[in-house]
Amino acid sequence: MRYFLLLLLTFSAVSNAMTPELITPAPGQIVVTGTVPDEASKAGILSQLRSVYGSDQVVDQISIGPVVLPSNWNGYVRKIINSDLKSINHGMLKVDGYNVSVKGEVTNEATKQKLVSNIASNLNPSFTIKNALTVSSVDQHTLDNTLADRTIEFNFGKATLTSKGMAILDELLEPLLRLDNNKIVIIGHTDSTGLRSSNLALSKARADAVKNYLVNAGVDDNIISASGVGPDNPIASNDTAEGRAKNRRIEFRVVE
Repeated sequence: MRYFLLLLLTFSAVSNAMTPELITPAPGQIVVTGTVPDEASKAGILSQLRSVYGSDQVVDQISIGPVVLPSNWNGYVRKIINSDLKSINHGMLKVDGYNVSVKGEVTNEATKQKLVSNIASNLNPSFTIKNALTVSSVDQHTLDNTLADRTIEFNFGKATLTSKGMAILDELLEPLLRLDNNKIVIIGHTDSTGLRSSNLALSKARADAVKNYLVNAGVDDNIISASGVGPDNPIASNDTAEGRAKNRRIEFRVVE
C-alpha cells in the first residue's frame, strides 16, 4: 500500500493563525494544508499539485488568513511541486518560510540524492533544506507492489479469510519466501465502528489469521509476527462507507 504526500505550509503569522490538524493521506492522495494570505496563492499551489497528481487525488485543506510570505514564495513552492515527489512513499513536504523539510521512504539512495538536489536547484540560497528521506528495502517495495492497494478480505466481523483474501496471500508467498535476512510484521487495522477494545481484539485476530495462513504455506515462523492496532491508525475518514472500507486492512512491514 502506497501513501504519497502531505504538504504542510506554514508561515510567520501577523496574528494567531491556527495550525490545521494533520491527517494521514489515503492511498494515492495528496493532502495539502496550511494558511496562505489570499485566493491567488491558494489557487496557484492547488493548480500545480493537480497538474502533477491529478485533480481527483488532491485534498484541499488550505485556509486563507493573515500571514506574511517571503518574497516570491509562491513561485518557489510551485517549482518544488513536481513529478519527483511521486517517488516518495509515506511522505511529507513541509515549507515553513525559508525552511524546507522533506521526509518519507524512497526505493534507493540515487533517488534520495536526486530528490534533494532537485529541490535545492529550484530554490534560492535563502532557503535551507532538511533531508529526512530514508531508503526502504527492496523487500518492502516488492511487497507493496504485490499487494497493490488491494484489501485482504475477511468474513464480516470475523477473523476468517475469504477466498479472495487467501488468493492475495498466495501472491505474496513468493516475495515473503525470498526475504533476505529481514523479518515481517503483519499489522491488523479496523475502522472505528464499535468498541475500541473489540476492534483491537479483532485486528489482532485477523493479523494472526494471516500469519497462520502464511506459516502453513511455508513461510518461516521465526521471521513473521503479528500485531493489531484496531482503529488507531486510519488512512481515510471513518465518516463514509468508502473510508471505513479502506481502514479495514492488513499491513505488511519489513523490519531489517
